[in-house]
Amino acid sequence: MVGQIGNLRPIVNRPARGGLTTRRRLTTCPTLLFLCATIAACAQPQRIISTAPSITELLYALGLGDRVVGVTRFCRYLPEAQLKPKIGDYANTNLEVIAALKPDLVIVENNPIRLTERLRTLRIPVLEINQETIAALYNSFRVVGEVTGSAKTAERITATVRGGLAEIRAQAATRKRTSMMFVVGRAPNRLEGLIVAGRASYLNEIIELAGGDNVFHDAVAAYPAVSLEAVLARNPNVIVDMGDMSDTVAVTSEHKREVTALWQRLPSIAAVRDRRVHAVASDIFVVPGPRIVDAAREFFALLHPEAANQGAAR
Repeated sequence: MVGQIGNLRPIVNRPARGGLTTRRRLTTCPTLLFLCATIAACAQPQRIISTAPSITELLYALGLGDRVVGVTRFCRYLPEAQLKPKIGDYANTNLEVIAALKPDLVIVENNPIRLTERLRTLRIPVLEINQETIAALYNSFRVVGEVTGSAKTAERITATVRGGLAEIRAQAATRKRTSMMFVVGRAPNRLEGLIVAGRASYLNEIIELAGGDNVFHDAVAAYPAVSLEAVLARNPNVIVDMGDMSDTVAVTSEHKREVTALWQRLPSIAAVRDRRVHAVASDIFVVPGPRIVDAAREFFALLHPEAANQGAAR
């Protein structure tokens, strides 16, 4: 897989074939103090640039789509976001384009390429947020809501997401837990260079609350590289694979069938034997934002198909 999947970014100095990772750092107080001082002087920001799909989705959920003046080339939801000027992507942000758009606020995720510092040298107000865990996600809703004058809407979004996740957790609590592996990266058309969701990822949190046991829960990294031998040894009951489908819009049903067929070569894995390998190509799994409930609901359906069938029968 080449490129970025949602909010997951390529590992630095690794061949671009699906290796992904995230970095963790909570939003720092200096960032918030700098921003609050700017907001106090300039009132609520009216020209906002988003540097990640999850930030774009949050801004639109807050009702601020008309204030968004720039997004990344991976910002695909809502559809109208695709019509906004493009500022590049996570690893290749075009500072000249950003400056030309004359933003009064740029929102970035905690960023290893020092984008925050580079924007500050241009005297552009910037807010850095963390969205790498569910708790951090809620905090990002609050911070962005406060900075943009949308605190009440942010509170409603947070309450809705909390309630949706709590409902799924309660449903899963009555079901037998199922072991699962989520593949976020690998070599195109091959079961090589596997990158999976590990313990430090928000995907691991969603899997667990939906009633799954991540077979790579013991991996410290958010998105560790694993061998095929390790997969065979851990023998997941469910495999969800979006490893070479970074361009989720262009993925066809045929491509998904090809992905599933790759795993048929390993019939000793329980997920393969029981026909529980699922090829997925949806941003909801890799864009941590208000649609995280949709991702949890999809995981629940994949982990507990009998529950979905019972619901359809009612």
